[in-house]
Amino acid sequence: MSDRPNVRVAGVAMTEWGKWGRNFATYGVDAAEAALKDAGIDWRDVQFVAGGETVRNGYGGYVAGATIARMLGWNGARVSTSYAACASGATAMESARTRILAGLCDVALVVGADTTPKGFLAPNAGDRPDDPDWLRFRLLGATNPTYFALYARRRMALYGATPEDFAQVKVKNSRHGLANPNARYRKEVTVDDVLKSPVVADPLHLLDICATSDGGAAVVLVSEDYAKKHGLGGAVRVRAISTVTPSFPNMHLDLPEFSTDSAVAVPAPEIGFKDSIAHAAYEEAGISPDDVSLAEVYDLSTALELDWYENIGLCQPGEAEKLLRDGDTALGGRVPVNPSGGLGCFGEAVPAQALAQVCEVTWQLRGEATGRQVEGATVGVTANQGLFGHGSSVLLST
Repeated sequence: MSDRPNVRVAGVAMTEWGKWGRNFATYGVDAAEAALKDAGIDWRDVQFVAGGETVRNGYGGYVAGATIARMLGWNGARVSTSYAACASGATAMESARTRILAGLCDVALVVGADTTPKGFLAPNAGDRPDDPDWLRFRLLGATNPTYFALYARRRMALYGATPEDFAQVKVKNSRHGLANPNARYRKEVTVDDVLKSPVVADPLHLLDICATSDGGAAVVLVSEDYAKKHGLGGAVRVRAISTVTPSFPNMHLDLPEFSTDSAVAVPAPEIGFKDSIAHAAYEEAGISPDDVSLAEVYDLSTALELDWYENIGLCQPGEAEKLLRDGDTALGGRVPVNPSGGLGCFGEAVPAQALAQVCEVTWQLRGEATGRQVEGATVGVTANQGLFGHGSSVLLST
């Protein structure tokens, strides 16, 4: 599978993330125009537009691809809209990559953008008793931080993790985010700052949990032939995109489910869901975790970042805390994780965040991540997860 032609990343861009309450599409258009400029490609030459959907912004949010295309100016491009919650951006990127690999287009624009409400994310209004996301709020009152706390408690019980370990993740990422001009929170914090912030869901404090944000990100993909024809030989290569789903039985709690499957009748899969996300990308690309220079992972909470170290193969189960304490995942360490500052510095702008990860890895591989550059970076991996079993991992290389 690794012998297939590579799709190239010709351009990337993000808006600054914050809380302004503008129409989501304005962030998407800003990011799209900047990504096209970065690629040196005219909007009229784009043949396919893939939008990541946001479910909080009315009709326009549900047709994100066409909404962005309309605001850029109708150019006759084919269009699609993808919804996979937090994995929406990667799912949209996969649809664009697949169309290029099929020979149906040479230039594709992928855009994700969001305007989020203040406070915890919640399902749309209305009674939906067959919707597990609605049920977990209605039956349990279980906001996302409730799940984050359960995951954190699991690490504490299995591996002896401590609240101080979780706080150290925030300390690391806040330091990384200082040099990122697009980050919403650019302030260094200490372990004491984290532990003195209010407890949201024991053992997690306010500074352990990411905020909700407004923002947009965009990626321009081109075929290998297009890249060669237009002198883009140095463009970053898309080596793999994984959008896997769980395999029954799923033995670990995952949003939005509030129960696990029994393995009495069917043996548990050899690789669990979260482990399978990056594993599928490595397998497709023919690349090992040992080859990875940096990673951008889905740090909805500080404790979840530690889980991802193990899920993407940086260490064995139970070794994440040591990896963190030894400085291996900080800038200057063996495999820096979230050199962008992660969601802890950005917050969630749901359809944009998987694309934001791709932007950061692209800048790192180009050597353009000023102030937070991972020296000698050649391979970067992202990891993300959306509600209802949407896995997401993108593997890029020079």
